[in-house]
Amino acid sequence: MFQAGGYRVQAYTSPHLVRFNERIRLSDGLIGDAALEALFEECDRLNGGEPITFFEITTAAAFLAFSRDPAADVLLLEVGLGGRLDTTNMIDTAAVGVITPISYDHMGFLGDTLEKIAFEKAGILRAGVPAVIGLQEPEAMATIRARADSVGAPLILPGSGDDATTWNCAAVDGGMTLRHAGYTRHLPLPALAGVHQPQNAAVAITAALQMKSFALSDAAIATGLRTVLWPARLQRLGTGPLRDLLPPGTELWLDGAHNPGGTEALAATIKGWQGRDSRSLFLVMGVMGTKDAGGTVHPLAGLLPQRFYAVAIPGEANGLPAEALADTAREAGMKAEPMPSVADALRAIAAEAPPRSRIIICGSLYLAGSVLAENRDDVT
Repeated sequence: MFQAGGYRVQAYTSPHLVRFNERIRLSDGLIGDAALEALFEECDRLNGGEPITFFEITTAAAFLAFSRDPAADVLLLEVGLGGRLDTTNMIDTAAVGVITPISYDHMGFLGDTLEKIAFEKAGILRAGVPAVIGLQEPEAMATIRARADSVGAPLILPGSGDDATTWNCAAVDGGMTLRHAGYTRHLPLPALAGVHQPQNAAVAITAALQMKSFALSDAAIATGLRTVLWPARLQRLGTGPLRDLLPPGTELWLDGAHNPGGTEALAATIKGWQGRDSRSLFLVMGVMGTKDAGGTVHPLAGLLPQRFYAVAIPGEANGLPAEALADTAREAGMKAEPMPSVADALRAIAAEAPPRSRIIICGSLYLAGSVLAENRDDVT
C-alpha cells in the first residue's frame, strides 16, 4: 500500500524461504549478497568476539543496512519471536504497533498458555504509541489490554463501532468494507487466497492509517490490496519441477501454516472450496519437532482428505520425523502414510488421485522454503 502510494519501504522479516536476503528489504529491493557479506563482517568486527546469537547479529546487520538507506520512508519491522525479549524490541520508538491473532507457538520459549504467549507479544506496546490489535481469543485480549493499560498504549481493537478506537471489516459483494474513525471504505478483496485475509488486510490498513504523516489514499490502498504478494501463504504453484509431477488439472497449493491458528484458517478456506466444488483433497505436511504437532494437525482432520502424506523437513535437525507425524495424523482419524520427500508424496498422489484433485502442502515455513527452492520459484 505504501509503495502504491509512492513511498519507499524497507522491511525486516523472518524466517526466509529460499534466500537469506529475503529477510532484509531495502528501499530498492532485497539486499545484495556483497552488501550483506560486508555488513556481517563489520558487525562481527564491532562485536569484538563477544557472544552473540544468529538472530542478534542478523538484526544488527539489518538495522545497520536500514540506517544507511536514506531514500526509505517506512520501515516494517517484524518481531522474530515473542516480543518482550525479542532483539527487535530494542527499538523504543515507533509510529504504530501491530499484534496479529495469537495462537499456540514457540511454547518452549513463550509459555504454554495463551495468556503467557500474549504477555510476551504485548511486550512491544509503547507509551503513547497506537497499536492495532487483530482478532484474539478472550484470554489473549485480556492480557493485551492489561499490558496496554500499564504502559499507556492506546489500542485500536476489533469491534462493532467505527470510531478511532475500533476497526471493523466485512467481506461483501466481491469486495470488503473497513469501518474506522468514522469513515467506511469500500475496497477490493486482497489478492491473497484465504477467508482470513480480509481481516489481515483490515489490520494492515488500519495500522497504516495511524501514520498520520503519510498521505495514503483509498486508491493506493486498493492498488496495494490488488497487487499484494506473499509467498507460501496459500500460494498456488502453477509451474515448476514439482508441479510437473502432477497431471493437468490438478491444483497444487503451498501454505506455511505451522500452528493451530494457522491450520484453522487454512481449514476454513479449504472447507469453503469444498462447498463450491467436489475436488478430491490430498494433504502433504511436515512440521518442526518444536511445534504442537497434534494441535496443528487436528483442524485439518475434519476436511476428510483422501490421503495424508507426512514428510520430514529437509535439512532440519529439529524437524519431526515423518513416521511420528503420520502417527499423529492417524490418531486424528486420517489415512496417513510417511513419505521420504515431498516429490515422492506427489508421485504417489499422481498415481492414485482422481482427475482435478487438490493438493495442499503445509505445516512449516521451512518446508515451504524447501518446496519453493525445489520447484525453482524465486522469492523477490
